[in-house]
Amino acid sequence: MGLRYPFSLAALAYDYKDLEPHIDEATMRIHHTKHHQAYIDNANKALEEAPELQVYTLEELLSNLSSLPESVRTRLQNNAGGHFNHTLFWLMMTPHASELPTGKLADAINADLGSFAAFKESFNKAAQTRFGSGWAWLCVNKDKKLVVTSSGNQDTPLAMGLFPILGLDVWEHAYYLKYQNKRMDYVTAWWSTINWPFVTELYEKSLRTSF
Repeated sequence: MGLRYPFSLAALAYDYKDLEPHIDEATMRIHHTKHHQAYIDNANKALEEAPELQVYTLEELLSNLSSLPESVRTRLQNNAGGHFNHTLFWLMMTPHASELPTGKLADAINADLGSFAAFKESFNKAAQTRFGSGWAWLCVNKDKKLVVTSSGNQDTPLAMGLFPILGLDVWEHAYYLKYQNKRMDYVTAWWSTINWPFVTELYEKSLRTSF
């Protein structure tokens, strides 16, 4: 993404109501304007205290957490991580979702994960079994193979040496207003919002990128 300090909240490419009935308008509005904005504000505050880090992109900061000053490391892990994860999350969804990926991504899913059905089952398990707050991910590893994983809190796949191409927020604030404690109902509904052309674009970019 190449985002640098000071970070700001980008407008969505669709209205808050446009992902209904899968994700409700109230959740989208609060999630975007309150939760995401808070991560941005806190990441900016941390970088105000470490101006030498302001030249780095969001990805560079999150890919090199161990090298960051201890005084801001955890705050950037949580809040810059939250900004990165959510920025991708909004783009990975669309009101005009197609049911299945196509082209190179579809071929890679079949080759690396067995089939789309097997991939979906593995991803759902990652989302359901992530204890507490976190994310489920489809990523590309350094061998350019697809892998399914999950991360806690606002940790990113970047810190694991992975290139994320699809992510699902399973923090309760992402679904509780509509689905209460029924996380799997939310996960099931979310599949109807995926912006597969964007995910495919990320996949193809990963094949051209060293990480």
